[in-house]
Amino acid sequence: MLEKEIEQYYKEHEAEMLARLDELCSIDSSFRDPKPEEGKPFGEGSARALEWVQNFGQEIGLAVRNIDQRVIAMDWQEGKEPVLAILSHADVVPANADEWTYPPFRATLVGDTVYGRGTIDDKGPTVAVMYAVKCLKELGVKLSSSFRMVVGGNEEQGCEDIEYYAEREPFPEMVVTPDGSFPVLNCEKGMVHLMFSAPYEGFEISGGSVINAIPDKCVADGVLYTGHAAHGSRPENGENAVTKFLSGYKGEAPQLRALAKLFPHGEFNGKSAGLGFSDPLTGDMTCALTILRTENGRLTGGIDIRYPIDRSYAEISGIIRRTLEGAGFVIDECEGMEPHHVPEESRLVQTLLSVYEKVRGEKGECIAEGGITYVHNTKGGVAFGAEYPWEQNNMHGADEHISLSTFRDNFLMYAHAIIELCGGSADK
Repeated sequence: MLEKEIEQYYKEHEAEMLARLDELCSIDSSFRDPKPEEGKPFGEGSARALEWVQNFGQEIGLAVRNIDQRVIAMDWQEGKEPVLAILSHADVVPANADEWTYPPFRATLVGDTVYGRGTIDDKGPTVAVMYAVKCLKELGVKLSSSFRMVVGGNEEQGCEDIEYYAEREPFPEMVVTPDGSFPVLNCEKGMVHLMFSAPYEGFEISGGSVINAIPDKCVADGVLYTGHAAHGSRPENGENAVTKFLSGYKGEAPQLRALAKLFPHGEFNGKSAGLGFSDPLTGDMTCALTILRTENGRLTGGIDIRYPIDRSYAEISGIIRRTLEGAGFVIDECEGMEPHHVPEESRLVQTLLSVYEKVRGEKGECIAEGGITYVHNTKGGVAFGAEYPWEQNNMHGADEHISLSTFRDNFLMYAHAIIELCGGSADK
């Protein structure tokens, strides 16, 4: 009975949900402020997006707390410790309107697809989850245990929001985020982000803007090389404009010739740079040269690496450091994360798989990915949505989008997950 009521609720409120998503997408919450104002640690846009979340949480009857303009914490039941935490984020990566078919900072419905920055990462899922909560409230569902939704404002710039929160309030044993993939993403590869440079006297180069996105443009010696943007953890979904330029380079600059050999166009696993590892659970690693530019007499580059769970940060960072230093570069910055894994037999994972089967009508299996989700550093945390592995939603790229069916599934999945994990029943 409750299943039909939840499905009917979505049908009756879809247009309203899309209108609220448009409100949130209309806020440019990408981090651009070099000196954030007092009380706005992640900039004006992030603060406005968090304010929107706070107001909506209060509107639907949650117990809401704004934790120093870094995260909004919202409890189903005030004063009762949650057994479940749901994490999402309201900040986004930047968007260049000239590269988009539709306005990036709107939620534009075209056919059965909604376009806009954040529609898949992570504003669309945030709205879907909050409406799932709203639905349960309005249907009179009673929960034997409480849960907490935590929405942060700095996921795309290093997750300082969640680190700040975790230092002050412990997470419950079960933590879920719609910041990855369905069915259940319980295994995440490790990550290395590295910046390097070398002296350079030659023509100007400008390719890539952020280290975790495959560059779709590179201007070198006045020539524009174009590719296709993709998330840094999924280089096979894009075409790297930087390596495209290097693959055709015929000059004598030793730095460029070295990079062309280390990062061949169309190679995604880093084998030519001394990497190329894989394991049975997480599959092949990825390695992408995502930034290449000239500035102040130096050639500067950035690399995004996602490595299997049987390797360590020390090993992978050590290999790429030695490779680049052997080619005449110096390492300017290097940071990363160890892999993350939650056993498939855990109650959380098994419950989410059963919810997936209920909503989709097909058996769900655990998956592993290279993307770093919001729960990567949270013990026991898994990703449940927001997209399916077979989808290409242009996450972090131009014309980012979510289909209405996927938006609906996020709503249904979280409504049922909350009921199953928190002991829900209809108040009839």
